[in-house]
Amino acid sequence: MAAAKKFVVCLGNQGYEVSLERRKLYQVLSDRQAAKHHQIRVIDESGEDYLYPSSLFGPLDLPQPLRRAVAAAV
Repeated sequence: MAAAKKFVVCLGNQGYEVSLERRKLYQVLSDRQAAKHHQIRVIDESGEDYLYPSSLFGPLDLPQPLRRAVAAAV
């Protein structure tokens, strides 16, 4: 069984205006090394995954049906 996809909302994009849109949901990819350095790996506007400061994002705890719907739309 695949792990549930996780999402965050972008709270700020200072310095990353081209790559991130404020108030947009982004899919998170697990990266323990990045977390140790207060970074988060997300799939950004380029469609690729990159590291960003975790302070730019807020966690989302979506109910499973909504999480599935958002994951299907990504």
